[in-house]
Amino acid sequence: MKLLHNPRCSKSREALAALMAKGLQPEIIDYLAHPLDEAAIRTLLAQLGIAPLALVRTKEALWQAQFSLAPLDDNAIIAALAAHPKLIERPILIHQNRAAIGRPLENILTLLDTPA
Repeated sequence: MKLLHNPRCSKSREALAALMAKGLQPEIIDYLAHPLDEAAIRTLLAQLGIAPLALVRTKEALWQAQFSLAPLDDNAIIAALAAHPKLIERPILIHQNRAAIGRPLENILTLLDTPA
């Protein structure tokens, strides 16, 4: 079990606290300090079952300024996420080769309660 975590994000801290309250100790991945490469992002998208744009924090100032008006295909979006990890939605729990974005937190709890 891995948690893509930003310690400065309240939602990410909330997810970690909820997991620990259940007695779980996920491997913490500070994806800002250790960015995911494009291959890892593609794997994550498959685990999430979503399109690349759904992984983007589209309200982030960087996205608005540099990418929101550009005609980007999936490959360009993945490249942008790899180059600018703060654009990745958070937190994300990876468990049993599946993943869930913890917005809302219930998504993570549902992932834990759903058999693989």
